[in-house]
Amino acid sequence: MADEANRAAFFEIQGRMIELTAKLKQVQTQMRNKEGEKKRAFLTLEELRPLSDEANTYKSIGRTFVLEPKSVLVNEQEQKLKDSESAIASLQISKEYIEKQVAEVENNLRELLNQDPGLARQIMSMSVM
Repeated sequence: MADEANRAAFFEIQGRMIELTAKLKQVQTQMRNKEGEKKRAFLTLEELRPLSDEANTYKSIGRTFVLEPKSVLVNEQEQKLKDSESAIASLQISKEYIEKQVAEVENNLRELLNQDPGLARQIMSMSVM
């Protein structure tokens, strides 16, 4: 009976680990995307700043380019930069939280396997098949 309870606990912990790993990968992907947005906004700002205020600047909207004052484009890029930085900070907090949860689940799994060495052998024989 205890053996069956340990197996059920193992599969529950395994499911939780798979779920947390998927969440962690998703957060890491989102962070990479936000880093790219931040870099594009920064580079665009670097290109816009040396231009004179009278220079014709265009904003891309789909396939169309619309004439916009330089100040409007600079403000939009600065806002994108700030938004990206705040999103990255928020995602970093989420990532750290998920990493702590993963470590906790790993410890739970380790404890379970140390309590029941027979379970570890069963699991290893299942994975070989």
